[in-house]
Amino acid sequence: MAWNISEKEAQRLLGIKVPKQNKYNAQKTKAFGIEFDSMFEANRYGELLMLQKAGEITELKVQVPFVLIPEKREPATVGKRGGLHKGKLIEKGITYVADFVYRDKYGNKIVEDTKSKATKTQAYRLKKKLMLHVHNIHIKELTNGN
Repeated sequence: MAWNISEKEAQRLLGIKVPKQNKYNAQKTKAFGIEFDSMFEANRYGELLMLQKAGEITELKVQVPFVLIPEKREPATVGKRGGLHKGKLIEKGITYVADFVYRDKYGNKIVEDTKSKATKTQAYRLKKKLMLHVHNIHIKELTNGN
């Protein structure tokens, strides 16, 4: 009798843990002690490190959050002993997380994101517009051609 099961099902039955596939088929990459969402992003970080070492950029930061719409809560209340209790969460906020933030040699703040065709989602495009509207920051996009 022959068994007709998929490789995935066989791995599950044998208890073999397989790393979860990234929804954009990007390979998570660890470089410089940091885990990046893609090889493209890790390579860009290496380039930015070299630019910082050469004095072309300063204040390089990775995975920087920007609040686009703050969370909405019911009013805070005062407890029996005078402590302040946060109000119940009504709606979660919306945050954009930039891949890289740094200052160029002229002191301008640069917000940079590495993108592929798959990661330029409708949600990303909306967040990009909100970044411009709320923070007056234009996101510098680098694409890897996928």
